[in-house]
Amino acid sequence: MNNAHSERHSPIIVISSHVVRGSVGNRSVVFALEQLGFPVWAVPTILLAWHPGQGRSTRIVPEDGQFSALIEDLAASPRLGEACAIISGYFGDPRQAKAVAGLVKQLKARNRKAIFLCDPVCADEDGLYVPQAVAEAIRQELLPLADIATPNRSELEWIVGERLDDNSSIIRAARKLGPSTMLVTSAHAMLAGSIGNLLVTRLDAVLAEHRVIENAPNGTGDLFAAIFIARLIEGLSPEKALRSATAAVFEVVARAVKRGSVDLMLATDAQSLVHPMAMVQTRRIVEPRGGASA
Repeated sequence: MNNAHSERHSPIIVISSHVVRGSVGNRSVVFALEQLGFPVWAVPTILLAWHPGQGRSTRIVPEDGQFSALIEDLAASPRLGEACAIISGYFGDPRQAKAVAGLVKQLKARNRKAIFLCDPVCADEDGLYVPQAVAEAIRQELLPLADIATPNRSELEWIVGERLDDNSSIIRAARKLGPSTMLVTSAHAMLAGSIGNLLVTRLDAVLAEHRVIENAPNGTGDLFAAIFIARLIEGLSPEKALRSATAAVFEVVARAVKRGSVDLMLATDAQSLVHPMAMVQTRRIVEPRGGASA
């Protein structure tokens, strides 16, 4: 594994929510990327006092014209081509997705090696928790441009419009959707009492498993996406990046829960992001000709 601090990394643009208290959205992604040695250009899509799951708070959504103007400034900047990736996450307004799609296109025109990771933050096992227009904008404007997508299983189910009751159906849905690399969190584990992260590419499918941690804090998906793309950019294979991200997130979550924290304690557990020690079980899912099989 490369040492994240042994060489200078290119910037990553991060576009998601910002909370005053807690470790979700941009707060989680920016911290993780900077710990791994990446400069970050962060754009907030909404400002909140804390994660909505911790109670109601004021929501400040940038006015559409101002948000679009800021994104256009980035797109027109002579330094845009320095960025090696864009990560998009939670959106506060459906029109934001179209503006970000324009930025992705501009970056790829300047830097053909740039990566776009779309984390379609929109749903959990209880259904959509954003307005349907926001979820539809992510599906229509951003997923077709994505090199990598990191939905949880509920988000993928909503995007494709069908139940995904086994890993075979997840693999088929992921390949049908389009991004060449898809990482589906909350996939079906094969070990009892575990949960899986399923990496799906055109030719391969690898499942990483770890034990279920009850009452896990929010922000795990944001953190997972950040670590995964950072490790890929550093040169790890997708399977090794999957293992590293899964181990780091599991370790941070386990430590936070053990302390009784309702939030990920990223500053305290920063070393777990860089050098996780947790063991992660991975297995390749073998697919016969004519379809996927778990």
